[in-house]
Amino acid sequence: MASGRRYPSDLTDRQWAIVEPLLPETEPAAPGGRPPLYSKREIVNAILYLTRAGCAWRMLPRDFPHWRTVYGYFADWRDDGTLDLIHDTLREELRKKAKVAGKPRKAEPSAGIIDSQSLRGADTVGKDSRGYDAGKKVSGRKRHIDTDTLGLLLVVVVTAASVQDRDGGAQVLDLAHDWYPRLRHIFADGGYAGRLVEMARRCWAMTVEVVSKSKDQRGFAVLPRRWVVERTFAWLMRWRRLVRDYERLPETHEAFVKWAMVGLMLNRLARAPGRRPWAPP
Repeated sequence: MASGRRYPSDLTDRQWAIVEPLLPETEPAAPGGRPPLYSKREIVNAILYLTRAGCAWRMLPRDFPHWRTVYGYFADWRDDGTLDLIHDTLREELRKKAKVAGKPRKAEPSAGIIDSQSLRGADTVGKDSRGYDAGKKVSGRKRHIDTDTLGLLLVVVVTAASVQDRDGGAQVLDLAHDWYPRLRHIFADGGYAGRLVEMARRCWAMTVEVVSKSKDQRGFAVLPRRWVVERTFAWLMRWRRLVRDYERLPETHEAFVKWAMVGLMLNRLARAPGRRPWAPP
C-alpha cells in the first residue's frame, strides 16, 4: 500500500493529479454559510470505496466524510455532467495511448460492441423500473452497454430486465449516434438480429454486424469481437456494488458503472504501486 493510502481504492497522488482539474472549482461560501469541511479527494475516495466494496451508503467507514455529504456530491456530479466529463476524458487519454500500426488511436471510436447483462434487483429497486428476464430467469434490471474495440465504455443504459435486447440496443445506439459521430460499425450477438439491423442503417447510418456461433461449435469458444464486451462485463463484476442492483433509480446504477470504469482507467493511466490482485503473493 502506498504511503497515505488507507484502502486499495484510494487515489494515489498521480491519479489525483489527473482527476483534480476535471472537478468543478469549489464555490465560495455563501454569506453566513460555512466553507466546505472536506476535500474533494476524500469525496472521490469515498465514492470509489463504496463502488469497490459494495457497502451501503450508511456503512461508509468513519474516516471518510459523512455519507450524506458523499451522496450529495455523487448526485450532483451525476446530474451536472461532471462524472461524464471525468469518464470521457480518461477514455480519450487511454485511446490515445493505445496505438494501431504504430500510430495513436483517435479519441473518438469508429467501431463498437454492444451487449446486455441481467442483474438481480434488491428490494430497494423501484418496482416501476424492474422486470423479469424469462430467458435468464432473473428478476431485476438489465444493463445495456456499448464499448469501443478496447472494451472501454461508450454508453450504458439501465432498464427493467424484461426489456428485450433489441429494444435496449435501440436506446443505446440512439445515444451513441448523438455522442459519437464517427461511430459507424457495431458488432453484436444474435439477440440483436432482425429489425434493429435495419433501424440502425436507416435511422443512424450504422452497420450492425451480428457475430453468430458456428453451426458445428461444441462447448465454449471465443467469438471474434464479442469477447471484448464480455470482458468489460467481467471488469464491472469485480466492483461489488455492481454485482446486484440496489439502486432506486436506474440513473444511479449507470453512474456507478461509470465510476467503476473511472477507477479502472485511472489504474491504467497511473498504476498504483503494489501487487496486482491476480498476481501470486
